[in-house]
Amino acid sequence: MSGADQAGRSGVYGTEGVASAANSPGARAYPAHWQDSDGNFWLFGGTGVATGTAIGQLDDLWEYGGGEWTWVGGTDQLNEPGVYGTRGVPSPGNLPGGRLAAAAWAGPGGGVWIFGGTGIDADGSRGYLDDLWNYNNGEWTWVGGPSVLGVFAGVDRGNAGVYGTEGVAAPGNWPGSRFDAVSWVDASGDLWLFGGEGLDSAGTFGPLNDLWEYTPATGMWAWMSGANVVNAAGVFGTRGVFAAGDVPGARSGAAGWTDGTNLWLLGGYGSDATGNQGSLDDLWEYSGGEWAWVGGSDAYDDPGFYGVQGLPGPRNYPGSRNGALTWTDPQGAFWLFGGEGFSCQRGSVVFGDLDDVWRYSTGQWAWEGGPSYPNSPGAYGATGSAGSGSFPGGRLWAAGWFGPSGSLWLFGGFDLNAAPPGATGNLLNDLWRFQPPPEARPAGAGAPSLRPTAGITGLAVPAGRTGAVTLRPPGGWGGVKPFYFGANGGTCGPTD
Repeated sequence: MSGADQAGRSGVYGTEGVASAANSPGARAYPAHWQDSDGNFWLFGGTGVATGTAIGQLDDLWEYGGGEWTWVGGTDQLNEPGVYGTRGVPSPGNLPGGRLAAAAWAGPGGGVWIFGGTGIDADGSRGYLDDLWNYNNGEWTWVGGPSVLGVFAGVDRGNAGVYGTEGVAAPGNWPGSRFDAVSWVDASGDLWLFGGEGLDSAGTFGPLNDLWEYTPATGMWAWMSGANVVNAAGVFGTRGVFAAGDVPGARSGAAGWTDGTNLWLLGGYGSDATGNQGSLDDLWEYSGGEWAWVGGSDAYDDPGFYGVQGLPGPRNYPGSRNGALTWTDPQGAFWLFGGEGFSCQRGSVVFGDLDDVWRYSTGQWAWEGGPSYPNSPGAYGATGSAGSGSFPGGRLWAAGWFGPSGSLWLFGGFDLNAAPPGATGNLLNDLWRFQPPPEARPAGAGAPSLRPTAGITGLAVPAGRTGAVTLRPPGGWGGVKPFYFGANGGTCGPTD
């Protein structure tokens, strides 16, 4: 829809507060992003380029609406320190320091909340932040958390968490410094925070699996679940069963969403059931103070199973990944795009930047678009023109929102294969729109009937498979490639 089809492009800021078709944020990854009550998209900070070619932490605030970008606030400079002002008092002069991978919530009343990330404190020191900010009515408020970073082990700069008693909110409780955590807003307007990479109760740095709840009405945090130390392994229990002892392993870069009542968590990079670390694809649901392992693997580096494009199925699930982009549509379905992780290509497990699109609804996944293999370059086509041959290249740490007419929007991110190679860290500022198929497919809708047919003889066995056959329904697949049904399908892929 807009932006450059090349990596590393600087921003066009225009006049602060004035929308223009010529405006565009600079290339970036890891920005905080949210959607307001009017359906407009907001973008804050990240790591990227401003007006030049250097890379650093950004503190610029942008709004996209009516097909145009507006530079709303912040600076067009890199690595700016925070201006905290007086705790709890909004001011036009306040501004969070440049940062990446902060947690963000679009809260009630049209405001937004931002917590932590990796960035710059009030003294200009760089490290892991744990400050909480609120943006409303055009002004920032420093709500809480330290404005200056501590020092741990003489190297890491940040602040340890103060956990208190599990399940009990208290004025002294505060999550430790962290980045790349998962955030949700529940139906009552409370903010939820899970994991990320940061500092635990002892100031030790690593992946976390602690779950926190913040109640804006009281201004207090409560540690609700998980460990108060880093590197905790997952406790998976029985699939689909909520249990007090079950909990996802420590991780960063996970995807999260809410169905209006419960919290959902998918993948990331962290600890599996045995404490080994890698890319994850486990799916979890949190309700009533307990976790349930819903799907995916309890081990790391799983390639997933794509099935037939557009058709939900009980065996389908995305491969292990972190840094994916997520949306929730008005029907409550969850959408997933890309990230860095694993897939299956020609029977082998492959790793890289993904650009596949998935939909999760009524307990089943459907692969809705994009290649089923990683590291594909983008195919841009003409600006503003949709086409089956156009798609973003594989990427992670992008931003996005759910637009009118059921469209999914995507901005920027990091693409290992962006052109020109190596340009400013392969950071992008391209804006894309994906229009899903017109009807929402219930589970199993449109699936062909594969009834046994007597008298089939002479079926060819594809190379590299033993005893496999190719099934093709009457009339063919209508352009969809056939799949294999057999045994010994290689290191990944169909084996039933």
